[in-house]
Amino acid sequence: MPKHLHVAAAVVRNDKGEILIARRPATVDQGGLWEFPGGKLAPYETGRQALDRELCEEVGIHVESASPLIRIHHRYPERAVLLDVWQVSAFSGEAYGREGQAVRWVKEEDLSQYSFPEANKPILKALRLPDHYMVTGDAENEEQWLQKLHIALNTDIELVQLRAHDLSEDEFVKRANAALELTRKAGALLILNAEPSILDRVDADGIHLTTERLSHYASRPIPASKWLSCACHNPTQLQMAQVLNADMVTYSPVLETESHPGVEPLGWQAFHNAIEPIPIPVYALGGLGRSDIRRARGLGGQGVAGIRAFWPQEVV
Repeated sequence: MPKHLHVAAAVVRNDKGEILIARRPATVDQGGLWEFPGGKLAPYETGRQALDRELCEEVGIHVESASPLIRIHHRYPERAVLLDVWQVSAFSGEAYGREGQAVRWVKEEDLSQYSFPEANKPILKALRLPDHYMVTGDAENEEQWLQKLHIALNTDIELVQLRAHDLSEDEFVKRANAALELTRKAGALLILNAEPSILDRVDADGIHLTTERLSHYASRPIPASKWLSCACHNPTQLQMAQVLNADMVTYSPVLETESHPGVEPLGWQAFHNAIEPIPIPVYALGGLGRSDIRRARGLGGQGVAGIRAFWPQEVV
C-alpha cells in the first residue's frame, strides 16, 4: 500500500501579481522540478497551521491572509499525496530559500515555461480561474442580450458560458462572435455550450459539454490550448470528466433552483464528498450566488456558477 502524505502548499502572490515558486533540490524525489512552496503536515496540524509554519521555515515569510484554493489527491507509484492548496493574498517578510533552494517570483502567464510535478498541475488551472462562473440567460432580443452581457462584464465577471439552446447553429455562431468581441475587450473567457466542432466557426476560449455530450466522448475532444468545461450531476460523471482531462466542471444542483422545480438538491455535504477525490476545479451550481463563494471554496470547490445570480435581469 503506497505511503500517504498530506501536504500544505501555497500560491503566494506579491503586490505585482507575481507568484512564488521554489525548485526542488536535485537530491530529493523529482529533484530539479519547480513547485509551489509548502510541506507535510505535522501530527494534529490543520492545513492552515502547516501552511503558516512551512512558509516561515522554507521561504521566510509570515502569512497574514489566506483562503482555500483546491484540494488535490494524486497517486504516484510509491505514494499517495493530498495537496491542501491555499491562496496567500497577504504576507510579511521577504521570500528567500532558507534551506538553500532556488526561489523565484514568476508572472502567472510565464508559469507554463517551468516544469512542475504532476500533482501540482491542477493548481496551474485553478489559479487561472475566477471564483465565479456566469452562465448566460435570456433577453427579449439580440440587442438586449448583448446589453446584458456588457452589463455583466462590468461587474467583474471573468468567465462566461454562452448557453442558448433555442438558437439555430447559424444564430448561435452570430451571437457567439458578437459575445467574443465583448469578452475579449473585458479580458474575460468565453466558453461555448455547444458541440466542440463549433470552434471551427468561432475562436472562443473553450467548450462546455452538457452531461449528454459528455457521455459521447472517450477522450478530450478539443485541443489542450482551449478550456474544457463539463456539466456533472453525480460522481460517475465527475470521473468521466477526469478521463477527458477537463479543465473545470460544474456540479449540480447543490440547492433548489427555480429552473428545475422538484429536483432533489444534493446539499453541501454531498457536494464536498463527491468532489473531494477529483483533481479538477469544480464550481458549485444550483440556487447559489456570490454569498456562497466562500462556503464552496471552503468545501474544496473553485467557487460558484449560475445564471440568475450573475446574469442581469433588467436593462436600465
